[in-house]
Amino acid sequence: MTERTFDTIVVGAGLAGLVAAAELTARGRRVAVVEQENRANLGGQAHWSFGGLFLVDSPEQRRLRVRDSLELAWADWCNSAQWDRLDGENAEDTWGRAWARAYVEWAAGGKREWLRENGINLTPMVGWAERGDGRADGHGNSVPRFHIAWGTGTGVSGPFIEKALDAEKRGLLTFFHRHRVDELVTTSGAVTGVRGTVLAPDDAERGVASNRDAEGDFELEAPSVIVASGGIGGNHDLVRRWWPESLGTPPSSMITGVPEYVDGRMLDVAESAGARLVNRDRMWHYTEGIRNWNPVWPQHAIRILPGPSPLWFDAIGRRMPQPCLPGFDTLGTLRHLRTDPAISAFDHSWFIVTSKMLEKEFALSGSEQNLDLTSGSRKEVVKARLASGAPKAVADFVEHGADFVVADTIDELVAKMNTLTDEPLLDADAVRTQIEERDRQMGNPYSKDVQVMTIHNARNYLGDKLARVSSPHRVLDPKAGPLVGIKLHVLTRKSLGGIQTDLQSRVLDADGNAVPGLFAAGEAAGFGGGGVHGYNALEGTFLGGCLFSGRAAGQAAAG
Repeated sequence: MTERTFDTIVVGAGLAGLVAAAELTARGRRVAVVEQENRANLGGQAHWSFGGLFLVDSPEQRRLRVRDSLELAWADWCNSAQWDRLDGENAEDTWGRAWARAYVEWAAGGKREWLRENGINLTPMVGWAERGDGRADGHGNSVPRFHIAWGTGTGVSGPFIEKALDAEKRGLLTFFHRHRVDELVTTSGAVTGVRGTVLAPDDAERGVASNRDAEGDFELEAPSVIVASGGIGGNHDLVRRWWPESLGTPPSSMITGVPEYVDGRMLDVAESAGARLVNRDRMWHYTEGIRNWNPVWPQHAIRILPGPSPLWFDAIGRRMPQPCLPGFDTLGTLRHLRTDPAISAFDHSWFIVTSKMLEKEFALSGSEQNLDLTSGSRKEVVKARLASGAPKAVADFVEHGADFVVADTIDELVAKMNTLTDEPLLDADAVRTQIEERDRQMGNPYSKDVQVMTIHNARNYLGDKLARVSSPHRVLDPKAGPLVGIKLHVLTRKSLGGIQTDLQSRVLDADGNAVPGLFAAGEAAGFGGGGVHGYNALEGTFLGGCLFSGRAAGQAAAG
């Protein structure tokens, strides 16, 4: 008969949950991991990620001549977070800010060694994500900090999957797959277990939507429960429900950057047990989404990770204003697209790029889109990165993707772009004029065009010059062609708010008191405190937030 009483129950077998379980089993605790999906989905969303990790003043940065510091990173974090809910007793941002300070100190201190000790190794590459809104005291990374793990997301989640499987063999960990938690059990005000529904078996492959057919009930007991169930990105109804007024109206059509099981159910379950949910209107969705030509889950989206050179046009063919530049200000760009009255009725925008840009400046987010890095083979990485032409994953999207068109001339390109919308919104002459104006700025290593300035600035960073940013060139230069037009969609991804926790990952109630026996980690807890990022993320901080908060939750629950 399966044991029903444990030292700790972990709800969710994603990265945060597995990290917490690793901390617990390392201390000899008996752990139940309860997960509504099957065994194929161990590691959760982290498996599908690019494996980006935020580090400060690392050897990798120094080798690329990047000068970083705790002081600079903390200033960037605060300027990006823009916390504005700090007043009054039990303010929503109090614990998020405390978590942020602790996390940035860890990123500048012991994080890299902890990663190594846990089997996570870093490539020599450091990307410059979220380059910012153009102000020294504004949002963004002043320097490159986006470190990439060998193995991408699988290189981050893999070691903790192995730890969990080993603990299972040693009798310290029991998986309850296809078990959906519907209620946190409380006894005399303390959380003492979980109960819910046993779902019918489903052998769906990783990420594929599974059935929700009920086969029975279950109940487990433990003096501590850790909620590590993820966010709301797969549930468009919840995304729309909590969409912030500052971002205008949500798009009528969105595509999905996470599997369908990222449904946000456990947030309400935790709230029913006394947890305080904060900052639910803060979220992180990308505007460079494209429809996956080979989808795994419904409305499967992939994010383009662009260099600074692509020309970005809105739905009616106007070049996007600063700071709405590729790779600079995610939330600022989303706000512009959703609040400008001239374009808010439309759910898309456009990239126009040359083949030369496509070859060097287009990366696609996700482990399955970067098989060379995911393989962990340095030989495969060198082979792929030195090959001529666009990376294979990018070339496959150009050939098969529903959002891509290719042409030799602007007239032909715009005509094809107009076939991808319900009505022809783009005027070829207007688009050509704007590109010609930009091209006239390419004759010197300086310019009055803000985007052209950013290209030159990026190439002053060795990592970008070597591997990320194409040499400056005119878009209409036939030698750089053919031209590629890409229809971009809003891609749902992360919720930045969630269950409020203290620095030991203990869940807090509305009065600021810890709910006995209840802990939370990962995206369910806003990556720590109910909102470690504030309003804006600096990237490489989602996986890191799962690692940091899962570690804290496991250590605290172990006692």
